Amino acid sequence: MGSRRRRSGSFSFMEEQPEEKEEEGELQWPFGRLDALGRDELRESAYELFVACCRFSQGSSGRAPPSRHPADGGDSGGKAGAGIMSSTSRVKGALGLRARPAAPMRTMVNSGSPVLLPSAAGTATALSPAGKPKQRPMTSAEIMRQQMGVTEQSDTRLRKTLMRFLVGQTIILPLELLRHLRPPEFADSNEYHRWQRRQLKILEAGLVLHSWAPCDRLNSSGLRLREILTASELKSIDTSKHSEAMRTLCNCVMALAWRYQNATPVEACHWADGFPFNIHLYLSLLHSIFDLKDKTVILDEVDEMLELMKKTWATLGINKMIHTVCFTWVLFEQYVMTGLVEPDLMGATLAMLDEVANDAKRPERESGYVKVLLPTMASLKAWAEKKLLDYHEGFEKGGRIEMMDDVLCLALSTAKIISEETSSNASVGMLVKDDTGGDANDFSPRNCAQEKRNGKVDSRVVDEEDPHEGLIKLAKETEELALSEKENYSPLLKTWYPNPTAVAVVTLHSCYGAVLKQYLLKTSVLTNELVRVLHTAGNLEKVLIQMAAEDSVGTEDGGKVILSEMIPYQVDSIIFNHIKRWVDDRQRMARGCFNRAKETEVSSCWNPKSKSEPYAESAVDLMQLAKMTVDEFFEIEEEAKDELGRDLADGLDTLFKEYCSFAASCGKFPSLTLKTKDLVLLMSRTLVGSKESFIPALPPLTRCNQDSMVAQLWKKAAAPCTVGVDPGLVLVCRPSPAPGDSTTNHRHTASRGTQRLCVRLNTLHYILGCLDNIDKSFSSHCSPLPSHRHFDGAHSSIHSVILHVAEIAAYRLIFVDSSNSFYDSLYFGSVYHARIHPTLRVLNQNLTYLTSVLTDRAQPQAVCEVMKASFGAFLMVLLAGGSRRAFTRGDYDMLVEDFMGLKQMFLGCGKGLVAEEMVEQQAEVVEGVLALMRLPTEKLVEDFSIAACEASGLGRSLETVPMPPTTGRWRCSDPNTMLRVLCHRNDDAANRFLKKAFELPKRR
Repeated sequence: MGSRRRRSGSFSFMEEQPEEKEEEGELQWPFGRLDALGRDELRESAYELFVACCRFSQGSSGRAPPSRHPADGGDSGGKAGAGIMSSTSRVKGALGLRARPAAPMRTMVNSGSPVLLPSAAGTATALSPAGKPKQRPMTSAEIMRQQMGVTEQSDTRLRKTLMRFLVGQTIILPLELLRHLRPPEFADSNEYHRWQRRQLKILEAGLVLHSWAPCDRLNSSGLRLREILTASELKSIDTSKHSEAMRTLCNCVMALAWRYQNATPVEACHWADGFPFNIHLYLSLLHSIFDLKDKTVILDEVDEMLELMKKTWATLGINKMIHTVCFTWVLFEQYVMTGLVEPDLMGATLAMLDEVANDAKRPERESGYVKVLLPTMASLKAWAEKKLLDYHEGFEKGGRIEMMDDVLCLALSTAKIISEETSSNASVGMLVKDDTGGDANDFSPRNCAQEKRNGKVDSRVVDEEDPHEGLIKLAKETEELALSEKENYSPLLKTWYPNPTAVAVVTLHSCYGAVLKQYLLKTSVLTNELVRVLHTAGNLEKVLIQMAAEDSVGTEDGGKVILSEMIPYQVDSIIFNHIKRWVDDRQRMARGCFNRAKETEVSSCWNPKSKSEPYAESAVDLMQLAKMTVDEFFEIEEEAKDELGRDLADGLDTLFKEYCSFAASCGKFPSLTLKTKDLVLLMSRTLVGSKESFIPALPPLTRCNQDSMVAQLWKKAAAPCTVGVDPGLVLVCRPSPAPGDSTTNHRHTASRGTQRLCVRLNTLHYILGCLDNIDKSFSSHCSPLPSHRHFDGAHSSIHSVILHVAEIAAYRLIFVDSSNSFYDSLYFGSVYHARIHPTLRVLNQNLTYLTSVLTDRAQPQAVCEVMKASFGAFLMVLLAGGSRRAFTRGDYDMLVEDFMGLKQMFLGCGKGLVAEEMVEQQAEVVEGVLALMRLPTEKLVEDFSIAACEASGLGRSLETVPMPPTTGRWRCSDPNTMLRVLCHRNDDAANRFLKKAFELPKRR
């Protein structure tokens, strides 16, 4: 990966062991903590496991189906690791580690048996009782024992115990040791107690705390194991063969080691392969490869040692890929803990990272591999980044600039592994909290300069009493830092990036710009000090641009891309930003005014400001603030304001649209930025009611009842004398009106809800008028863009809202406020006794009140919508009036006369509020329906049959007339309209046709 360089030389070593430096050892441990077990306890247990696995490796992997209680005794097989060590190391050669010369051997005299002492060369010194030393190569077992600090007595005791077990059987080592070892085999009772406690804690860690399969905290076996561990705190427990404690311990340990996973039986016992318990044990073994005399040296016998450690993989649940990650960690941890003095350890780490990267790309991986890989790589990456973020300090001391190359390589390698892993498996991304980018440019000049500038300079400059001088001094320091970067670090970084100096100066330019920006945030006006600071910043900018241009010579683009990242420090841009902040502040003020308006109007229910100003006070406040903002904006003497002017216009435009939608939604509409095309649809969903909600439901189609001849003669004889009486004054026999009924009241019947809608109409028209004035101000100062007008969206939105609110108010006035005198009573019972004159009187009173409430601008459209609603209500009476309304051909003249009166009322309303053309256009539909009512029944039936057949696609076939659908759009050519005329036609021919054609029921 990359172009990693290996240096031929190395740092000199002191004769004594180097001390671990705290400042160099800040390496995050990635594998979690085992609070119950200390390092020595883990080391001793790891050695016991190692010896046991070497003992049983010839017969079984240690994970075959067991005999639950094996008999004592064992095989007398050969001693594990009895081979002779090789003189050369394949592992050290592959990792680039040089062999060390053998250190002078030291002898230890012991009476009795010979004493073996290891050396770096892998030899042992044997002292005979006569005192004559004899040298022989040490076995791998002897090296492991000495490296792991295990006494010969403990090793002998362990091996004798293991000889009792059969090769090939599956054992849980701590349990078997507890079963076979007795207190007399130890030096004293305290040593045995400590040993027993360690074995029990190992069982707890491997089977309960960090088990292979999750263990429920209420698991009975786990609880019993913890009880035994608690009981052993003060004194050792009885582990004799027939003791109750030992029997309980065996039962709970075997149950935990062989428990089901997800209700599925397991084929092998698991007691030491849970994460991170297994990793801790394995790392304890791996640490034994370093020379005890010089911790920076790896023993030449590392090949044989690693081969023996491999025998523990099956028990620990480790494979080659996990081993590679752990070995990489051990190498780098040793490098850090020994003070970064051995570059070979760093080189070995980088070589292992190449193998880790290859393993991470393999598809066949165990689930536990990612748990080991990602935390390890994240820890290495975090250490490297910390060094690189302050590389001016970290690599300048002691001539360590050359080490920067290896650290940068480490950061890039780990970042690449993490990035590829998280991108291929999104579910593991949570294991890595920091950024996983892997660009060399991210670890060198940019972050170092930003760390130094932001961490040490920003607060100092901004918090000074005289920040002007601080910024000038900072500019000088920034220039010196750029020169140091160019002379000292850029030659090394050039192997990783083509123009590191350019990257550094661009970053320094950006950092200084950030400090300058903070300074400008606290500067409200232009001053001489500000000009001086800007001139100094301009000179610094010229120097940095020159350095970047020189370093970019020879690149493909000539440095255009890197130079484009340098945002100039221009006075014009600063002034522009000042103006922009002012515009943003004013828009926030306008937004606050709008928010207060929502609260005010919801609580006050849209009351008018006064009689002379019949619109909402919130609209007055909002438009006054908008007008003042626009006037003050154009008083600023600055040419480059067109873009900001458009931003201001867009912001106000959005605000006006939101206010209009709020007015249309009865105060329950949230603050949103609306598009004009979505406004009407949104209003129809949020407005409390719509015009359709006020229209009565259509009654079912029925046919008129035909009274008998006797009943008709009786009604004719009982009819009151009406000669010389105004038909409009004739009372109709119908249910008595409720108290306060509008038919007996000579004042308007407009409800409070309709009055509030009128206030909203006035408010919307007021906003529209103010908006025209503001638009003129913008047009006189700013030229709008092609195909764009200032506040075009607000204009469209307001007109849409006005139309919608006017419709709501009109239909509410006609179908709710005037329903008693219009839809509920007109032609109720008969046409003659329920003419339209009382209805016209109430409508005229309501129109008079409506025009008195509405402003002059709002009256025309509101009255026009009332006219449309009135004509619609008149058609509803004729075509959907219910079972108490019926018409004959003889009623035609009275119906026409009544409608002419209704039409004349709107033609004479005010000073031409509704144009005559508009009245005639809307009346044309009603007159067409009235024309149907004068047709003979036979002709009407014939026209209906033809129209219904043609509409359904049957042509002019009159054999079977289909039922036409109800469209709700009444017109003379509509089959449904003709059918409803027939349903309300009170004669025998219509009755027979409707019964024969559709079997419509009679009215009840």
